[in-house]
Amino acid sequence: MSLLKKIMKKLLKIKMTVETEEASMNFMDHLKELRQKLIYSIIFFLIAFVVSFYFSQSIFEFLARPLTSILGEGNGLIYTALQEAFLTNVKVAFFTAAFVSFPFLSFQIWSFISPGLLKKEKQVSLPTLIAIPFLFLLGAAVVYYVISPIAWKFFLSFQSSQADSINITLQAKMNEYLSLMMTFIFAFGLAFQLPVILLLLVRFGVLSIQQLVSFRKYAIVLSFVFAAIITPPDPFSQISLALPVIILYEVSILISRFLAKKKKNEQTEDDDD
Repeated sequence: MSLLKKIMKKLLKIKMTVETEEASMNFMDHLKELRQKLIYSIIFFLIAFVVSFYFSQSIFEFLARPLTSILGEGNGLIYTALQEAFLTNVKVAFFTAAFVSFPFLSFQIWSFISPGLLKKEKQVSLPTLIAIPFLFLLGAAVVYYVISPIAWKFFLSFQSSQADSINITLQAKMNEYLSLMMTFIFAFGLAFQLPVILLLLVRFGVLSIQQLVSFRKYAIVLSFVFAAIITPPDPFSQISLALPVIILYEVSILISRFLAKKKKNEQTEDDDD
């Protein structure tokens, strides 16, 4: 009898050892897969950076067009430090590569986590990964085609070249203009992620539509606080960011109501069946 117990204990110990080794192997396999996907993402980013640096001058000219079109021919941007133009092109290449690489990185993340997701979770996460770069691009387009032309005209209105006053003329530097432009782009790009964040919170039950409606007045205040932190310290920039954030908040409420109504109708149809 004692011999049988010893054999059973030995078999149980062997079984636990095998299960531990299998779990360890599965964990190591996941780590290897994650490392491989990170390596692919880094390689893709480096390739995108090299290509972006080759076209960095053209990309910068495109970013500067809202200002240079207002200044007119013969007027442009300057640089005062020997390395400033080169470093500005490096920054342009880095920002461009990061933007271009994000969809590839999102795909790598999706392919890594999707096997462990449920069907409903996949239905939520995949549209989210698609919506994030799209909304960021939409925010950048609003900055480039709508906000920046109005903002630059407003700032340039402070120039003075009258005979009876001091001659005040803009001499915009490359790095300062790029920093200002990228600040606007990233601020609006992040602000345009608000519908995605709110819809996910509603979808997973963290917030309800009633709470979104009741928080509206606080959202308006927080929109101006967010704009004051992110944008340059002038009222025009802050208002130009706060208003779209408020509009996006209202859009999020409308979409949440639509999705909730759609879900309720689907549940009603299932109950009828």
